[in-house]
Amino acid sequence: MASAKSSRSRPAGHSGVFPVNAAAGAGGGDGGVQLADKLKIFKTGNFDPDAYVQSKCRTMNEKEIRHLCSYLQDLKKASAEEMRRSVYANYAAFIRTSKEISNLEGELVSIRNLLSTQSALIHGLSEGVQIDSLTTRPEGSEEQNISTVEDQEPSELQKWCTDFPDLLDVLLAERRVDESLDALDKAERIASDAKQKGTLATADILALKRVVSENRQKLSDQLAEAACQSSTRGVELRAAASALKRLGDGPRAHSLLLSAHDQRLKLNMQTVHPSSTSYGGAYTASLAQQVFSVIAQALSDSVEVFGDESSYASELVTWTTKQAMSFALLVKRHALASCAVGGGLRSAAECVQIALGYSDLLEARGLSLSAVLMKQFTPSVEQALDSNLRRIDESTAALAAADDWVLTYPPTGIRPFARSSAGNLALQPKLSSSAHRFNSMVQDFFEDVEPLVSLQLGDSTMDGLLKIFNSYVNLLISALPGSVDDEVNLEGLGNKIVRMAETEQQQLALLANASLLAEELLPRAAMKLYSMNPASMDCMRKRVLDKQNRAGEQREWKRKLHRTLDKLRDSFCRQHALDLIFTEEGDTHLSAEMYINMDHTVEEPEWVPSLIFQELYAKLNKMASIAADMFVGRERFTTLLLMRLTETVILWLSEDQSFWEEIEEGPRVLGPLGLQQFYLDMQFVILFGQGRFLSRHVHQVILDIIDRAMAAFSATGMNPDSVLPSDDWFIDVAHETISRISGKARVANGEREVNSPTASVSAQSMSSVRSRGSY
Repeated sequence: MASAKSSRSRPAGHSGVFPVNAAAGAGGGDGGVQLADKLKIFKTGNFDPDAYVQSKCRTMNEKEIRHLCSYLQDLKKASAEEMRRSVYANYAAFIRTSKEISNLEGELVSIRNLLSTQSALIHGLSEGVQIDSLTTRPEGSEEQNISTVEDQEPSELQKWCTDFPDLLDVLLAERRVDESLDALDKAERIASDAKQKGTLATADILALKRVVSENRQKLSDQLAEAACQSSTRGVELRAAASALKRLGDGPRAHSLLLSAHDQRLKLNMQTVHPSSTSYGGAYTASLAQQVFSVIAQALSDSVEVFGDESSYASELVTWTTKQAMSFALLVKRHALASCAVGGGLRSAAECVQIALGYSDLLEARGLSLSAVLMKQFTPSVEQALDSNLRRIDESTAALAAADDWVLTYPPTGIRPFARSSAGNLALQPKLSSSAHRFNSMVQDFFEDVEPLVSLQLGDSTMDGLLKIFNSYVNLLISALPGSVDDEVNLEGLGNKIVRMAETEQQQLALLANASLLAEELLPRAAMKLYSMNPASMDCMRKRVLDKQNRAGEQREWKRKLHRTLDKLRDSFCRQHALDLIFTEEGDTHLSAEMYINMDHTVEEPEWVPSLIFQELYAKLNKMASIAADMFVGRERFTTLLLMRLTETVILWLSEDQSFWEEIEEGPRVLGPLGLQQFYLDMQFVILFGQGRFLSRHVHQVILDIIDRAMAAFSATGMNPDSVLPSDDWFIDVAHETISRISGKARVANGEREVNSPTASVSAQSMSSVRSRGSY
């Protein structure tokens, strides 16, 4: 039937052979033929699979046939793997049911033997009754029959029956098991033939059967006693089990076989003594060698004597599971417990790998014990994993308390990012001392945790690493000035003390630490973990899907790292924005009064951008200069950071309800001078931020802010265009301020470059604002 299965398993894309499903699905176009009718050919007694395959594959070439065979092999392996998983998923119920079936079979055998004995007894009694004794016979006939029997010589068969008990006594005494079994089988055949042919009296047959039954039990007890002896090994043990099975006592024989191996295992394990000074891996290896060698021998003996019968296989799996459980508990108690408490992740992983290595040797023989082992090992390994991660967190926090937040290359004794040399010195990461320590410990951690991929603990590992990175970022946030007032940032820090980053260079170093870890160092270290194949796959499609899943998990993990990094960046920008907007006394540098009051003073204003926006540009310019040395090769991060700082200030202005309530609904309206100053401030931000510090979104927000201010001015009945100078005037004033703050001359003659990109962009922005509707 193998060929028939091949023809039904072949994909529909191959000519000549079609799957049954496809045939059934095409029932409407096949004359209404049902699937059951199509399968009748396989149910006939004279079905020839070879002829069927030849008829279907006659038009296929060699390449197609090879492809079909390869496909069927993959399908067979996948089916076997699926069946194995299904069996182990419900193995407890399967074993319980198998044992109940085995016990029921034993009871049925006992009942059958009892009924056979009772039937023979009744049959003998019925034949022994002389019906003709009730009839009248001539006197002296009884005496004549007795004298005839006494005068008759015993037959050879009767002589053999008479000598048989003595022969069995000799064979059993000399422990000639095979000969004893042969004699018992011969006696049973003779009794059966004599009953059918009437060559023996019923009493003789019953006596012979009684002798056979008694000696069978005697031989069975003798074999069981021999199997229980500790000196019985190998061939003798298998011979005793085979003899018991031949006697019809297979369940007892199998139980005695496993019991003998269990006794041997207990004796062998007494030679393996754990000690406080012994190496956990050595203890695990010694213990595993003793346990799994006995399990392998028991498996071989069981298969050799009993074959693959389900009842015996179930009992064998139950026994091996029990031994594996005992082994796992010993390893957990004497090797993994200390590793878990001390955070010895590498030692714990090595012990588990050794145990699974021995277990995998039995996989090829159809016995999988890895799930049993991992059920016991996983809690200890996870505890060691947590202890390791906690050690990284605590060690990094201790260094953060004394970190000067100065970026340096890896010091001596710290794991480098790449091998140091004059040619690749630039490839080494520049981090502060606590970040170097964090990176080094994480690199060591990934080497220790690499074996855990095969234990399917990769997800726990990555989640734990993300957790300690988040903890380190919280430390960096707490190092920012002003973070002591932020309860959200201090949440989860406990009693950890962090040295404050006072200068802007130190504060940017915090971001350099987190960005290099999140964007390069941690993902590159984790790549080895994700690139490993956690389990051997038999089917190509499974391998492809597994690879795609791991790639998706890696992308998601990187996104989580960046979200944690964004938390630090947002805290940095928020605190610098607050420093710009508010004074130390809590007053604001950016209020509606600063624009409204301009039309109520007698002094002629000095037309320069407001101080807060000049300070914003100066801060951005300074940070850009510092970041150029810190973020080499990561200029995009610098650009996004400075854009975010500008965005924080502008969004605060856009969303400040008190500011706009004063402008739009206050007792004093926004006058021409105030509008001109506000317009100059916004155009100044557009001019210095274009292409460096300003995103498209924030650019649009500024245009909306200008539009709102001009609408508020128009509500007073005046036209903004009638009071605002030309666009060139705003561009000139903004450029003068930019040149003064940055220290760069505009052009050689001191005039604005009319065709410059910033000038054209600014002019376009002004034109677009002034052309919006009518005010």
